[in-house]
Amino acid sequence: MENLSNRWSYGFAFGAVSSSVLLLFSEQYMTFNIPPWAKAFVYLVGALEVGLAYFPFFACLSTPCREFGAVLGILYSLTWIIITMWDTVMCPAGKILGSHQKLVYQWPTILSLVFLLGRFTYMLVKAVRIRLQLETEDQEQLIQCHQAKHVQRLLRRSLIDRKLEASWFQRRVYDWDPHFKFPNRMICTSVISLIGLYTMTLADYSLSDYAFDRLDVLKDQLKKLALSCNETEMFVAMIPQIEEFANVARKSWLATTIFASLTSVSYTFHVLACYRKHLKRLWAGEKGFLPEKFHNPNSAVSVAAITRYSGWQIAFTLWGFLIVHFVQFIFALLFVYGVVLPIQNGRVLEMLTNMGTILLTIGIVIGLVILQVVLVQVFFLQDKISPSDRKKPLALNNRKAFHNFNYFFFFYNVVMGLSNCILRLLTSCMVGTWLVSRIDRTIMPRGYESMDPGYSTWIGMIFADHYHNNPVMVCFCHLLLSNTLARQLRTTEAASYSTFNNTSSPDSVCGSRARRRWMLLYTLMKNPRLILLRKNRTSSSPTDHQDTVVQAWLLASQTEQMGQAPETTATAATVTSDQTMTNGSGIN
Repeated sequence: MENLSNRWSYGFAFGAVSSSVLLLFSEQYMTFNIPPWAKAFVYLVGALEVGLAYFPFFACLSTPCREFGAVLGILYSLTWIIITMWDTVMCPAGKILGSHQKLVYQWPTILSLVFLLGRFTYMLVKAVRIRLQLETEDQEQLIQCHQAKHVQRLLRRSLIDRKLEASWFQRRVYDWDPHFKFPNRMICTSVISLIGLYTMTLADYSLSDYAFDRLDVLKDQLKKLALSCNETEMFVAMIPQIEEFANVARKSWLATTIFASLTSVSYTFHVLACYRKHLKRLWAGEKGFLPEKFHNPNSAVSVAAITRYSGWQIAFTLWGFLIVHFVQFIFALLFVYGVVLPIQNGRVLEMLTNMGTILLTIGIVIGLVILQVVLVQVFFLQDKISPSDRKKPLALNNRKAFHNFNYFFFFYNVVMGLSNCILRLLTSCMVGTWLVSRIDRTIMPRGYESMDPGYSTWIGMIFADHYHNNPVMVCFCHLLLSNTLARQLRTTEAASYSTFNNTSSPDSVCGSRARRRWMLLYTLMKNPRLILLRKNRTSSSPTDHQDTVVQAWLLASQTEQMGQAPETTATAATVTSDQTMTNGSGIN
C-alpha cells in the first residue's frame, strides 16, 4: 500500500517537521484570545498551516519528475536551513536553558534538513546520469525484492530449521528479519517520536530544575522567617524536613527522568517489533492473539485507522513519558523514604523490623493460599487415570470433607478478598499507567477492548497493511499478471512474426529455440520461395543444393496450384449458373 523506497528520506522529512509538530501541543502560536469552543478549529487551522509549510518536501520526494523535484527540493531545503540557522544564531538564548537553548532544541531539525539537502542533491545527480544514459532507471514492480525473498524462504525451509540457525541474541533479545521492511508510516512515526522525546526530556528537566530552584528560594524565605520571629517553632521544625524533601525530590526527579526516557525509547522500538510480529502472525493466518470481536474489522474503520495511527502514536508516546515519569517519581520517593533515608539516619533496625513485619504478613497470606492448593491436590482430587499423566484429573474426591474444608475457609477468604481487591486495583492502575504509551496493547480488560481507541486504531492499521502488503498475495498477483502478459505476448507473436521473445534465461532457451524453429517452418510452408533466399550451408556435394532447389520449386508449385484451385472452382460455378439462367429464360 505504500512505496518502500526512500523510507529514511521521508523519515528525515518528518524529522524536519517535528519542531513545528511539537509546537502544536502548546498555545504559543495563538496570538489572540479565542473562546474555548473555537480552540478545536484553531488547532485544525494550525495543523493545516504546518502541513502546507512542509508539503513541498514530500512532493519533491515523491514526484515522478526527478529533475524538477530535485531542483525544487534543493532550493526549498536551502531556504529552510538558512531561515533556521538565522533564527538560531540571532536568537540563541532562552528562559530555560540559557544562552544556547535554541541550538539545543533545533539541532535535530537542522540535521534533518541537511540530510534532505544531500538526498535531493543525490536525486539530481542520478537523474542527470539517467538523462545522459550513463545509468539505467530503476523499474518499479508490483512485488518488492524482500517480499519475493520472504516467499522463497517460506518455500525453502521449515520454521524449525530457521530457529535452530538463530543465535542466542536472536532467540532471546531481538530476532531481526532481512526480508521484512517497515513502511514509511512506521519509520516516520518512530523518528518524530524519538525527536519529540528528546525535546520533551529537555523541557521536563529544565522546568523541574526551575521548580526546584523556586522551592529552594521558598525554603530560604521560611528559614529567614523562622529566625526573625520567636513564635515560629512550627516553621523551625518544618525547615529540616523541607530541606530533606527538596534534596530527595531533586535527585529522584533527575534519576526518574533518565529511566522514563529510556523506557519511552524502548517502547518506541518495541512497537516496531510488535508491528512486525503481529503482521507475520496475520500473514500466517493466526488471529488468536487478537480479541474475537476484532477478527473481522470494518473496512472503513481500518482505512481510517491508518490516518490516525501516526498522530495518536506520537501523542501517546509523549503523554506516556510524562505519566510514566510521574509514577516512577512516586515510587522513587517511597523507596528513598522507606529504605535509603532510614539507612543514612542509622535506623536500620527499625527499618528491618517494619519490613520484616510486612514481609511476614505477606508470606503468611501467600503461604495459606498455597496451603489450600496443596490440600486440594493431596486430599480432594482423584488419582491419575494413567501413571504417565503429569497431573491429576479435574475430578473431586472426598466431597463431604471438601464441603467442610470449603466452609471453614470461607470466612478467611472473605477477609483475604478485601485485601486482594485493593491489590488488584493498585496493580491495574500501575500496569495501565505503565503501558499507556503502548498503543499495540490494550489496557482494558477482556470484553472491553473496543473502549480503548488506541488499541482499536492499532488493530485497524495492521489489518489494512495485512490485506495490502501480504507477500504471498503480492507474489501471487505478480505471477498472475506476469503470466497474463506473457500469454498476450505469445498470442501477438503467433499472429505476426515481426518480433520474437529472445529471452536469455537458462530455463527458456530450449523453449524459445523450439518456438523459433516452429515459426520458421510455418513461414516457409506459407512462403516456399523464401527457401531459395535462405543462406546456403556448406554441403559435401553440389547435388544437395540442387535437391533443395528442386524441393522448393515443387513445394512452391503445389502451393500455387492449391491457391488457384479454389479460384477455378469458383469461376466454373459462376459460368454454370449463368448458363442455367440463360437456358431457363429461353424456355420461357
